[in-house]
Amino acid sequence: MSALAATTGGAAGDNNNKKTNRNNFKNLPTAALDDLVQYVTLYVRKPTLISGVVLPFVPLYLTAFYLWIYVYKGQGDDVQNSKNESGNEDAAWNDIGFIAVVAIAFLHILTMLFCYWSVHVLAFLTCRRVKKPAAGVLAKVVPTANNGNSKIVPIRHLQLENGDQQYYLVFQKTKYVWDEDKALFRAVEFPVNKLLSTYASSRGLETEQAIKTAMQTYGNNEMDMVVPEFHELFIERATAPFFVFQVFSVGLWCMDDFWYYSLFTLFMLIAFECTIVKQQLRNMSEIRKMGNKPYLIYALRQNKWRQIGSDELLPGDLVSITRSQNDNIVPCDVVILRGSCIVDESMLTGESVPQMKESLESLQELNTELDAEGEGKLTVLFGGTKVVQHTAPSKESMRAPDGGCIGYVIRTGFNTSQGKLLRTILFGANRATENNAETFAFIAFLMVFAVAAASYVWVKGSEDPERNRYKLFLECALILTSIIPPDLPIELTLAVNTSLIQLTKLFVFCTEPFRIPFAGKVQICCFDKTGTLTTDNLMVEGIAGLASNGKCVPIDEAEDSTVQVLACCHSLALLDDGLVGDPLEKAALAAVDWNLTKSDSVIPKRGKLKPLRIVQRYYFSSALKRMSVLAGYLIPFSNEISYIGAVKGAPEVIMGMLKEVPADYEKVYLEYARRGARVMALGIKEFGSLGGQRVRELKREDVECDLTFAGFVIISCPMKPDSKAVIKELVQSSHKVLMITGDSPLTACHVARELRFTNKKLLILTPPPNESSDTWSWVSIDGDRTYPLDDVKGDKNISMLLAANDLCITGEGLLYLQQAHHSYMLKVLPQVTVCARFAPKQKEYIITTLKQLGYYTLMCGDGTNDVGALKHAHVGVSLLTSAPAKRKRTDEELRQINAAATAAAAAAVAANQQLSPRERAMRRRQEHIDRTQARLQSALRDMDEQTMVKLGDASIAAPFTSKLSSIMCVNHIIKQGRCTLVTTLQMFKILALNALIQAYCQSVLYIDGVKFSDTQATMQGIFIAACFLFITRSKPLKTLSKVAPLPNIFNLYTISTILTQFAVHFGTLYYLTSEATALAPPRVGKVKLYIDMDNEEKTKYDPNIVSSTVYIICVSLQVATIAVNYKGHPFMESLRANRMLLCAIGASAALVLFLTTGIVPGLTQFFEIVDFPTNFRQTLLLVLIVDIVGAFALDRICSFLFGETRRKSKVLNC
Repeated sequence: MSALAATTGGAAGDNNNKKTNRNNFKNLPTAALDDLVQYVTLYVRKPTLISGVVLPFVPLYLTAFYLWIYVYKGQGDDVQNSKNESGNEDAAWNDIGFIAVVAIAFLHILTMLFCYWSVHVLAFLTCRRVKKPAAGVLAKVVPTANNGNSKIVPIRHLQLENGDQQYYLVFQKTKYVWDEDKALFRAVEFPVNKLLSTYASSRGLETEQAIKTAMQTYGNNEMDMVVPEFHELFIERATAPFFVFQVFSVGLWCMDDFWYYSLFTLFMLIAFECTIVKQQLRNMSEIRKMGNKPYLIYALRQNKWRQIGSDELLPGDLVSITRSQNDNIVPCDVVILRGSCIVDESMLTGESVPQMKESLESLQELNTELDAEGEGKLTVLFGGTKVVQHTAPSKESMRAPDGGCIGYVIRTGFNTSQGKLLRTILFGANRATENNAETFAFIAFLMVFAVAAASYVWVKGSEDPERNRYKLFLECALILTSIIPPDLPIELTLAVNTSLIQLTKLFVFCTEPFRIPFAGKVQICCFDKTGTLTTDNLMVEGIAGLASNGKCVPIDEAEDSTVQVLACCHSLALLDDGLVGDPLEKAALAAVDWNLTKSDSVIPKRGKLKPLRIVQRYYFSSALKRMSVLAGYLIPFSNEISYIGAVKGAPEVIMGMLKEVPADYEKVYLEYARRGARVMALGIKEFGSLGGQRVRELKREDVECDLTFAGFVIISCPMKPDSKAVIKELVQSSHKVLMITGDSPLTACHVARELRFTNKKLLILTPPPNESSDTWSWVSIDGDRTYPLDDVKGDKNISMLLAANDLCITGEGLLYLQQAHHSYMLKVLPQVTVCARFAPKQKEYIITTLKQLGYYTLMCGDGTNDVGALKHAHVGVSLLTSAPAKRKRTDEELRQINAAATAAAAAAVAANQQLSPRERAMRRRQEHIDRTQARLQSALRDMDEQTMVKLGDASIAAPFTSKLSSIMCVNHIIKQGRCTLVTTLQMFKILALNALIQAYCQSVLYIDGVKFSDTQATMQGIFIAACFLFITRSKPLKTLSKVAPLPNIFNLYTISTILTQFAVHFGTLYYLTSEATALAPPRVGKVKLYIDMDNEEKTKYDPNIVSSTVYIICVSLQVATIAVNYKGHPFMESLRANRMLLCAIGASAALVLFLTTGIVPGLTQFFEIVDFPTNFRQTLLLVLIVDIVGAFALDRICSFLFGETRRKSKVLNC
């Protein structure tokens, strides 16, 4: 048996530093192997004869045949001889024996199917456990939640160069090798956590032996995706549990001679599955195109630069990366050793701003481990991204023939960041519906009634000793199968797929469809601030903190030192396409009116200041909350360079680095932060002339100390135009809204008030003013109110605070609560409105904690530093900041189009004048028909529209990706989620009522001799299928409702309305059947059931008043069930707006009216309905009307008593 490990990371196979492991481990299932695999167990196949699918059934078959043929047959002969009876008992024993053998065969087939459906059952019945891998051993691999299905894969082995055997398995394109020492499987460890100095000193794969070893360990850099054949995919779908069950039901119906209905159902099932398979094949072909196309690239092998295919790259290779051409992308994950790049990562993260990547040679501290997913991503090029611009290495120690950046390959194939996204699309949670456990529990609930009905038929039917037991058993089996309609899986899938198509039209793409119903259950909506709620079009208002009264002065009046800091302290780069980088830094550079050159020099457009050359950047880090640069300028009349250090960052961080802190430092920055401005402190340090060696040895700490204060830069962040409206709609629709940002608490609180996150005053959790006290307190923004943090009276304290206030906590405050007041933290977190100064890991912690507390969460961010939170939320929405662009037509094209349109209009007018009035009317009619056909074609295209998510549409950050930068997509997703959830719940209610009515009709009424013709059954099936299709096509309303739908199938309202409506329908059915029976001619002899008839009698259907009445009642009850239980408002369009469903219900109601009154003789003849007496017609019509009204009234009473919307949360107050 394999042991378990706990290695985690960004992609499978990573083994990052200990700190990262600890953080990630909290979010993995207990004792998971890694973030993909939960556990692995080893097995060998048992010989077929002693496996669990053969051995237990051999004695059962032998016993059944022995008892049937020898024992009971013999007893039957003895009884017949002794009593001289007619042989009926002999036939009965034959039937019982046959039924026993059929039951065993059915159990045998079911067991084999369960082996196909579940690898756990397959392993249990056909394999035995072993402890170590060997030839012929199999591995059962169980993935972590939402990472696809468990699978049994073969253990493979290869001969290593040293002669050892290496055993490994491949699961979801990821290789796991057997560790002999630890007796466990572990993911192949890619070189992603080495010391930076190890990468920097590498010379690539220097020997043939090293190349062979790397090849054996990692394999080629390929993303092979084999598209299966149509029949392979169809077999896979045709053996799904629901499909097998329905085919089994169809088989039983055929044995009972319901040919038309059976074949119609079978055709519908197969057509649907074929459509799904064709869609899957198209999707797989699209995915196949997403993989990297191989191209020639320079790699340093055996100390020589040589061109090899990009698919031949191996971890440990040194490669030359140049600007992407001909749609070539970075082929694998690479650490940059020399040179620098500017990279477009929008294909992976959704971040539209190109990122600057620096090399290891620009770093001073190389004795730290690489953290590719954290701070180290500044030096990592991720596979699947595009290099917009590269700078060749400045030093001559190593240069590639093409002058590219030198990089060290750390991950290849499906283990890269791009590969991980592809694996999510390929193997991610592939359930189209949610709550499978509830679905099966619901079916089990209905099965109780089905078993009762089948038992009634068996007991009553067995009272006649002459009745064929085999046929009676078949009839009982039919009752059990009729409880689950054949279109249940189709409808459940259609509800989700309809939402997928609607979201795609709104430029929202989804990689995990099963999350759509979760969106309907969301209680807490979390938002990042910068770039999500606010725009990237920042405005620099001026510089504060240097004037005597602390007022803000315009940039053109700022001091020279301030202008120098703003001009050089940034991460911007100049490309052929223009300036790229952080919008805030671009705004600051534009405000000081300086230009950046491609050689990293900044030049003033006017003024007396000298140009500066950026020598060294110390990049911004969310942990450090600052960035700094070393820059130099030429001293006039000399060749010497004078160096300055420029620093900018959070005011509270820079404060500790200043030589002298101004007296009003805190007062000034707090004042502007309270107004909602983004405030950054600036500092400068003069180094004077430095030698080359000293410049290279200068560390970040040397620059970031003894600074001279250079003022606060005040930047305003305008809100996105629709942010306020979206937040208002969410608050009014039973959602708690929460802002989680890395910005300062005062700025965040101002934005929260502006966007109406709250109308109350905000209190910030604040540390004690001096170190002698350790009591934290809740302090208002203006500082006039202070409330102590009282953990002892936790609930009372929180209730008192929330009576007139809302809460804001900082990252520092969260850390304090985690360590000192954990239970208080769990109570207060759902109540918090603003989380400020939060690091990415803390954002993730908030989401996971809220989930553990039982709340459904949504997180919306820009997909860069919010990845963890977005992935862990029930619904994660990543915003791409670039909208889909349409090519604008040129002026020449527009002129041509206008000229063509004018000519066509003139020709049409001239033609119309030459036509007679009748011909003009015919022309208009033809144009109308053409437009109708065009609309129909458009609708058909929409139905067949691909919901396949492509790279560039999907973000590695989140299950949902919006290609529009507006947060309006959150409301669209919630609307579709609620619509899908409500549709599913309504379908379950309708199915339950239909199943209960069906159970009664097929038991009590069947025993009384009531049956339907084949035509009647087929038309009834078509009506139900059409209604369900139209229900799933319902669209959500344009605005979110104030209330939320019920999140689960099992609730007081659903159960009570099903039972009370069934009681009314049952009363109607019972009363009208009794009345019809009284009018029927007296029965002569015993009731002859359908199973007792011979073939000639079966083909002849003799309608009578009872069977005709029951059919009309059944159709009417189905109309009533759908009309009463379909409720559009407040979540989706009403019945009046859903024209197709309204037409279907109207047509069925008209059919009931026509069949009852008999005013259309041809229709009654087609449906084989008898002519009713006048008085009975009136009674039938009146009772059916009372039934519909009664069912409607009882449903509304249940709704009033128990409510059909989610109850208001006392904690969230929504």
